[in-house]
Amino acid sequence: MTLTRSAPAPTTPHAAGTVAVAACAAALLALVNYTVPMVTLSQAAADLGSGPTGPAWMLNSISLGLSSLLLVAGGLADDHGRRRAYVAGTWALAAGALLAALSVNTAMFVVARLVQGGASAAMLAGSLGMLGHAYPGGPDRVRVTGRYGAMLGLGIALGPLLSGSIAAAWSWRGVHVLIAVAGAVLAVAAGRVLPESRSERRRPHDLPGAITLALGTAALLAGVTEGRLGWNRPVVYASFAAAVVLLAAFTLIENRRREPLVELGLLRRPLFLVATSGAFVTGIAVIGMMSYLPTVLQVTRSLTPLTSAVLFSLWSGMSFLASLLARHLRVHSGVRLALGLLLSAAGAVLTLGVADAAPWTRVVAGLVVGGVGSGLINASLTHLAIESVPLARASMGSGANNTARYVGSSLGVAAMATTIGALGWQHGTDVTTVAYAAIAALAAALTLTLTLGRSRT
Repeated sequence: MTLTRSAPAPTTPHAAGTVAVAACAAALLALVNYTVPMVTLSQAAADLGSGPTGPAWMLNSISLGLSSLLLVAGGLADDHGRRRAYVAGTWALAAGALLAALSVNTAMFVVARLVQGGASAAMLAGSLGMLGHAYPGGPDRVRVTGRYGAMLGLGIALGPLLSGSIAAAWSWRGVHVLIAVAGAVLAVAAGRVLPESRSERRRPHDLPGAITLALGTAALLAGVTEGRLGWNRPVVYASFAAAVVLLAAFTLIENRRREPLVELGLLRRPLFLVATSGAFVTGIAVIGMMSYLPTVLQVTRSLTPLTSAVLFSLWSGMSFLASLLARHLRVHSGVRLALGLLLSAAGAVLTLGVADAAPWTRVVAGLVVGGVGSGLINASLTHLAIESVPLARASMGSGANNTARYVGSSLGVAAMATTIGALGWQHGTDVTTVAYAAIAALAAALTLTLTLGRSRT
């Protein structure tokens, strides 16, 4: 494995502060955009004349774009400029939002969200790479990564609230117009004030690795999305088979290259393994469940999109606050991650019966407890994503972490939808909730073991 040395990080407080503000703005906008269809999916699907598979693709297409390009975007940002990746991604997000607002059919909307997924990949990889470069370590890095994680929680809170409010007053299209304007403003500002950072030595392009990774991840998520309507279909088998072949080819390519797109040897680092596996489990057991919960509430308890968004904001609002305050919990980030996973598991258990007649007091308590856990997770994963890789590969570390998170979230949503389809809304929701709580608790135990084992060596 060849380690490259980064150019000097910004030394003035003003330069580092500018990077921190821009990075947090990218996280906020990307997550607002990611969550806006959660409470208006049924309205948009009806307006666009979606068929039986349409809503699934409308919801999952942004995850496909994100997961396919995050690692590629991270490598390109490290080698060609993190500010450049950030600004290009923000402009593309704005263009994709405008395309979504103007969509006349499901295919057009799905393409728009795919574009936004790729754009978000560039924004997140570039922003977290800049953050790691501007804050090389110490208490300042812990503080700023906590704020970055808090913006993820705030974005998840604001997205459904904005979407539901604008849909009630006007149309589901309105929030996409708002995102297009916000993206354009942020892109102009970032291009003018952000300092550039990149690795000192540009590595050779790994085109075969980039192509096989992007297509393999896309095939995997295509199979997961189509599987929601039945796993015994030719399109599902073909997608999974293509994913296996392409991802196996990617592994072989990366193992034979002197300077690969993704340094697979990093998996031997306990911190990198903790960060990546923690992000994957978070995607399945936390984001996967919470992405589908508003739909469950609307169908089973007749909540309006705006009401379900307000209830959902209890979880995401607590996530925001917990991320901001996480730095005051003076333990290793791996220990904080384990605690966050345990609290998320406990919160899920408290929501059992949410699709039936569970008392609202217990459901609210579960959302609050789970929200605190999610906040600790976001702050910890953000710090670990940077800490677990060499400084020159900070964007790649971000890309690996977020790829695991969004692949996991697609699997989590698909599993929940499939289980509910087989067992019904009430029983299916409870079975999935118990399974996700068990997965989160098991991941917490593994994270704690790896973290404490590393500290003894």
